[in-house]
Amino acid sequence: MAQTGQGIGEKVWHDMMELFQNPASPFARKVRVLLHETGQQDAVRVVTITANPVAGSSASAVNPLGKIPVLVRPEGPALYDSRVICRYLDDRAAKTLYPPSRLYDVLTLEATADGIMEAAVLMVYEGRVRPAEKQFGDWVEAQWSKIARALDAVEARWLSHLGGPLDMGQVALGCALGYLDFRHADRDWRQERPGLAAWDARFAARPAMAATRPDA
Repeated sequence: MAQTGQGIGEKVWHDMMELFQNPASPFARKVRVLLHETGQQDAVRVVTITANPVAGSSASAVNPLGKIPVLVRPEGPALYDSRVICRYLDDRAAKTLYPPSRLYDVLTLEATADGIMEAAVLMVYEGRVRPAEKQFGDWVEAQWSKIARALDAVEARWLSHLGGPLDMGQVALGCALGYLDFRHADRDWRQERPGLAAWDARFAARPAMAATRPDA
C-alpha cells in the first residue's frame, strides 16, 4: 500500500485520496489502522515522506505546520492532524469508531494516547535532533513523567472501557503503546501495569495492528 514518487500538491493520483506519512510515526499509524479497520485501504494511496522538526518536511506544501500525517482529498482542502483525519475517514465509512453514546470518553482516551505519543516523540527528537551538548536530561525525564502518569491513569480508570467495543480511543492507545515499545523499550512501561499490559497483548494481535507495526 505504501508508495513514493508523486510530489505533494499535485493532482491526486487517479482521484484517490493520498495519505502522506512516515511508518515510524505513531500518529500516522493511527490513520493506517483506521483504514484497515474500516476497509478503506483501497481508497487511499499511502505515500511515505520524511519529516524533521528542524529541517522541515515536504508536507509543508499542504500543511503549513509541516507535520504528518496529511490526507489530500480530490474534493476539498487537505486534512490534518491525525484526529481530524480519523474523524473524517470514520464518518466517510460510517463505522462509528467515534460512537455518539460515549463520544467524549472516546475523545478523552484518544487525547490521552496522543499526549503519550507527543511526549514520546519529543524524547526521540531531543536525542536525535538537538546537539549533544545542548540536550537536557531533566526535560526528557519530564516528558517520561507525563507518559507514566497517563499510563497509570489508564490502568486505574480505563480498563473497563478498553474491554468494550472497538473505538478510536483504543486504536490511539494501541498505537501509543506500540511506539513506546518501538522507541523506548528500555523504559519498560508494562511494569506495575498488568491490566494494561494484558490488554495490549490482545490488541496488538489484531490484523490491523500487525499490518502497521513499525519495524525500523
